[in-house]
Amino acid sequence: MEEPRKSTVIITGASSGVGLQAARALAQTGQWHVIMACRNLPKTEQAAKSVGLPSGSYSILPLDLASLESVRSFVNTFRETGKTLDALVCNAAVYLPLLKEPAYSPDGYELSVATNHLGHFLLANLLLEDLKTSGAKEPRLVILGTVTANPKELGGKIPIPAPPDLGDLKGLEAGFKAPIAMIDGKKFKPGKAYKDSKLCNVLTMRELHRRYHDATGITFSSMYPGCVAETALFRNSYPLFQKIFPWFQKNITKGYVTEELAGDRLAEVVANPEYNKSGSYWSWGNRQKPNRRSFEQEMSNEALDDAKAQKLWDLSAKLVGLA
Repeated sequence: MEEPRKSTVIITGASSGVGLQAARALAQTGQWHVIMACRNLPKTEQAAKSVGLPSGSYSILPLDLASLESVRSFVNTFRETGKTLDALVCNAAVYLPLLKEPAYSPDGYELSVATNHLGHFLLANLLLEDLKTSGAKEPRLVILGTVTANPKELGGKIPIPAPPDLGDLKGLEAGFKAPIAMIDGKKFKPGKAYKDSKLCNVLTMRELHRRYHDATGITFSSMYPGCVAETALFRNSYPLFQKIFPWFQKNITKGYVTEELAGDRLAEVVANPEYNKSGSYWSWGNRQKPNRRSFEQEMSNEALDDAKAQKLWDLSAKLVGLA
């Protein structure tokens, strides 16, 4: 008898952290083939082996989200595999809080926004057709969120270094090239650039839902698995922060979750029929309890601004060469 076709999922940034653990959780079901989309191929291969990904359950394809050329090349390489696409997980992110001066992508855009938002924006747009024609009952596109980009959540109320605020998108409107480094066109703040990019992720998810859900049946959603305090995302933070932050989340906020549990939760949002409501932001919140259930997180006022979502879409499309 012929084996049933496995579903295929692409996970960006699957060489560590939540992305790697979601790859593990999906691959171990035996029902998914995971495409690990990463910059460092030998590191990704090592990581896949370290979490026991079964042989034949995954492929590794090169992707550097900071480079629009790399994103386009990745899509071509993926299509050459002949695989259908049942789910896309936009998970990878860079966080560079210690930068004094902005770093720029190969295309000349501020690095956090280029990687976390623009690279994923282009990837999602290019792969929409693949998701639409996959034949999957419920194709899904999941974009990772963060508590720090939502002032309505406990972790988002801390105004350090500054809350996310895209303003009137003046920086994007002006072309987003040096010396511009912030979406609102104001002075560079590295921590805020990260928060802004993650706010863009949620606005993008909502705009994808508005434009394409009814016509395609694709489920678009975001998720926050709880605070993964020990992750490679923080590798560019102060060493002291890397020590104190996990302790603080375990003992004070009770928000701490392991990478393994966060990966399991992401895999649920990708594969479980429970999560088929498009336009939703799923969260496990800040105070973890045994057997914690997910809920639909209320999004920030800025994330719910439809006019801003549409304007962000149009400007982003121009910057990545889709307009």
